[in-house]
Amino acid sequence: MIFQTHIPGSPLDRFVEQFIYYKGLKRESTIDRFLPDGNCEIIIDLNDQPQFIYDNETLKEIQACHNVWASGVRTEPISIPSGNESEMFVIAFKRGMAFPFFPMPLNEIADLVVDADLIWGNEFAFLRELIFQHRNSPKKFEVVEEHLLRKIRERSTADLCVEFAVSEIVAKPDQVTFKELTSKIGYSQKHFISLFKRQVGVSPKNYLKIMRFQKAVNEVELAREVDWTSISIDCGFYDQAHFINDFKVFSGFTPAAYLQRKSDILNYVPVL
Repeated sequence: MIFQTHIPGSPLDRFVEQFIYYKGLKRESTIDRFLPDGNCEIIIDLNDQPQFIYDNETLKEIQACHNVWASGVRTEPISIPSGNESEMFVIAFKRGMAFPFFPMPLNEIADLVVDADLIWGNEFAFLRELIFQHRNSPKKFEVVEEHLLRKIRERSTADLCVEFAVSEIVAKPDQVTFKELTSKIGYSQKHFISLFKRQVGVSPKNYLKIMRFQKAVNEVELAREVDWTSISIDCGFYDQAHFINDFKVFSGFTPAAYLQRKSDILNYVPVL
């Protein structure tokens, strides 16, 4: 089994969280439910067989993904293969920072998984072939880093006000409010929402909800004994009823059911 990560150098490290390359993973599950985490990714499949997306309830195949695809910011969970025996290269962007690498507003692919050729033509198919040519992981990371460096030079960078808003939401989702953000930024609410949706994929209010949910998921992971009332308060929810409702929307499970089913990999819940 191979699982390796790489953080690119400047200036890409402002936009890209990490590159991930893995091969031959062995998981007990075959299908996982992936939970909304506020991220946007490009996935390069180094096997030739299609990967499928499944209906969350019936687990029937509803979409086939081929070779390279982009996954937009999600407001609902998605059921996907667990990665058993796959060979994948993942470009994981920092939250809110994928925009310069896409030719369209990111709200157009929110809650979607889109084959790369529909977005970039054959550009990423060519990159996939370059990755194939190199056996060792450092060289794979190098060719992808070079490709993204060329792309960042072609487009304008992210709006600094939106970048600030995302950083505030991610850092302290339990404290930030939409009203406070707009007052700090100085844009009208309408203009701020429009910019945020274009660059991030969803509205600031929805993104704040996702980050509060993520804070709860992380607190569950770290807690020796889970106190749902304390977690709901710590994560900025109005009350426990709102917490339970949002948790079910984002995960498909009640908090108690999630606790019983979760795996040791954050945001991936085995369902089959």
